[in-house]
Amino acid sequence: MTAVSRPWLAYALLLMGGAVVYVLCRYYPADLPFWMPWEFSWPTFLATFLALGWFARGLSKVEERPAAWRIACFVLGVAMDYAVLQTHIDYYAQHMFFVHRAAHFVLHHLGAFLIALGAAGPAIRAGMPSFLAPVLDAKPVRGAMNFMQHPAVAPVLFVGLLYFWLIPEIHTRVMLDAGLYDLMNWTMALNGIAFWSLVLDPRPKPPARLSSLMRALMILLIELPQMVLGAILSLSMTDYYPVYTICGRIFDMTALNDQHYGGLIVWLPGTLTSFAAMIVVLVVLRLNEERAELARQTS
Repeated sequence: MTAVSRPWLAYALLLMGGAVVYVLCRYYPADLPFWMPWEFSWPTFLATFLALGWFARGLSKVEERPAAWRIACFVLGVAMDYAVLQTHIDYYAQHMFFVHRAAHFVLHHLGAFLIALGAAGPAIRAGMPSFLAPVLDAKPVRGAMNFMQHPAVAPVLFVGLLYFWLIPEIHTRVMLDAGLYDLMNWTMALNGIAFWSLVLDPRPKPPARLSSLMRALMILLIELPQMVLGAILSLSMTDYYPVYTICGRIFDMTALNDQHYGGLIVWLPGTLTSFAAMIVVLVVLRLNEERAELARQTS
């Protein structure tokens, strides 16, 4: 077997594996274990395993291999996103508000945070088929990324999406529409990765987009609105999301308790993620200053 044919064999096996999982989920959903998808999604399946495969393939091609801890962060972050989207956790998230909030905390915060720490972009690009590189460099793709990571847009978009999908009328419609539900999850995951990749970029400016001061400011800008939203949801005595009662809660819990726990997830873990990001920014600042000082001494 030639070196050229091996990648295409891997793609064929991936499609076959996805087809098997699809058939099982389509015709035998009640017989599947917890770690199998509740509702199979081809985009999620392909995005996950192609990203991991291209990353593994690209590690041997990049000039500077990422540190082992960065590799572990990336793989763990991707695995966590996959777990909340393609296991029975997704079923619980469709019937319990606090599980839904926990799943979105992973997509928008923890999983995206770990993926950003992994700094896997160069390795993924090196491992993907060469004909896809022009797609990444296309003006629409670059323009969309530049817009999402603009310093004036990124924090507004990050917090705005969190609030938007939790507007009661919109949330009710989304939870009853499979297409909108998938759109919500994808926007949260992609926005989280774009935001945290901007904030946690290990490089100094330039070539990074932002200085350490701007990164710290962005962290502060997203922290207070999240705390306010979490406090509203966890302290309110009004049930804002009766859709979970309509769909049927799977745990013996009142609507307000469900909402209060969900609010605490928005409030506390979200705030802790911001604290962790601030620590990373300060550590990166110190390391970059040390490298710059060492470069001056040796020049």
